[in-house]
Amino acid sequence: MMDVWSRRVLCFLTVALLVSACQQPDPAAGMMPPPPTVTVAAALQQELTQYAEFTGRFQASKRVEIRARVDGYLTRIAFEDGQIVNEGDLLFEIDQRPFKLVLAGAEADLTQARTRLRLAEKELKRVESLRDRRAVSVEELDRRIEERDTAAAAILSLEARLEEAKLDMTFTEVRAPITGRVSETLVDVGNLISGQAAGSTLLTTVVALDPLHFYIEASEQEVARITRQGNQALGVAVAVKLLAEDTYNHEGVIDFVDNEIDAATGTLLTRARFANRDYALQPGAFGRARVPMGRPGTVLLIPDTAVASFLTQKLVYMIGEDGTVQPRPVELGPLQSNGLRVITKGLNPGETLIINGLAKIRPGMPVNVEEGTIEVPTAPAGPQG
Repeated sequence: MMDVWSRRVLCFLTVALLVSACQQPDPAAGMMPPPPTVTVAAALQQELTQYAEFTGRFQASKRVEIRARVDGYLTRIAFEDGQIVNEGDLLFEIDQRPFKLVLAGAEADLTQARTRLRLAEKELKRVESLRDRRAVSVEELDRRIEERDTAAAAILSLEARLEEAKLDMTFTEVRAPITGRVSETLVDVGNLISGQAAGSTLLTTVVALDPLHFYIEASEQEVARITRQGNQALGVAVAVKLLAEDTYNHEGVIDFVDNEIDAATGTLLTRARFANRDYALQPGAFGRARVPMGRPGTVLLIPDTAVASFLTQKLVYMIGEDGTVQPRPVELGPLQSNGLRVITKGLNPGETLIINGLAKIRPGMPVNVEEGTIEVPTAPAGPQG
């Protein structure tokens, strides 16, 4: 059943036809020309995967802010701005001399504490042997035990302090936590660097380039089409072309669909993962993603040149029972790379339509009909890039 808009279009065209028919022919006009000849053919039926296109943007799969963890003066920058770095590569070095002194002091204090513990244990054994002969008091024995335990506890504390000194020494060398591209340095050699948690100095950033993520926002209906016929969204192949490219050169897979629809936009955040071993793709780049809408199905295809427009309505022209041209509103699917257009609504399998001669006709005009066919493309049909 045609919707209200379609009926309005047909009513408008019918009125125009009646007005034209009511006009009396000019006797001086001579004989009317013969009806034009048009070619008609049945819509082509073909097994095809339909696609939807989305505009999205590449983002780094990881982005890390490189910050100092200890205070000190910067003595070295070990990379060039924009360089590719590997996980563990040295990026910055903070003056190590104060930390070496602290480390040496912690090692010396621990050595002294271990000496005191050995002495305390030796004294305890001596007092215990005297206690067996009742040569010392119980109080003396308890005091020696307390001295031994205190010395042992001091060692634990100093061992922790030594580990902290070693850790701070390690933090003077700021290394890349991930493999990726480093940004420009935000500090210079000689700057005083803060490592305090509340205000640690931002030194630079590193972004992971392989893989990259591509984010799109699909409507609830589009996500339902992606997952119809049992096809799960996760793992669905996605092809992307950059805005400056003509073809879909980059292939990835959907690896994340958000758990709720955005109430403000009515869309569901969807992410695809793209391998980027040659670093050809860059975070922040915009592109067009092509996503298959479910599994392949039979669709109707006609030449895109057979589609006419009236205002915002798309039409095809049929031959009525009286041999005249009749408009038929249709809904269009994607245009294929071979010039054929998917018709999603308004045309039934087996119905014929005018595919050639549209420039010579108007609604209600009688025509001569010539049978034809829509040629099957030699290459598989696919969405236009």
